[in-house]
Amino acid sequence: MAYDEVLADRIRELLGGAADLTERKMFGGLAFLIRGNIAVATSSQGGVLVRVDPAQSEALVDTTSARFMEMRGRRMQGWLRVDANGVRTQRQLAKWVGLGATYASSLPPKR
Repeated sequence: MAYDEVLADRIRELLGGAADLTERKMFGGLAFLIRGNIAVATSSQGGVLVRVDPAQSEALVDTTSARFMEMRGRRMQGWLRVDANGVRTQRQLAKWVGLGATYASSLPPKR
């Protein structure tokens, strides 16, 4: 399944002014990177993958519809999945894009 191009356009609109924004096809979706660090990505499974401060991961999973991204059965701290229903409105999406962009911007640039 391909990623949701309408969702990618919505993310692109929200990140329009981000410094050093790039896009790269990854994980079957489209990742949005700030200074080379993934902030948020559309998912081929629907919804988004968001990179957040690992120290916030548990609290976000406990208080929102997000869940941990899993790789090979292992929970990935700092990487959350949000289903399509959790980013249906612009307000919902803006929250997750903002969290991802803030964290990605706080990391050292990748070259």
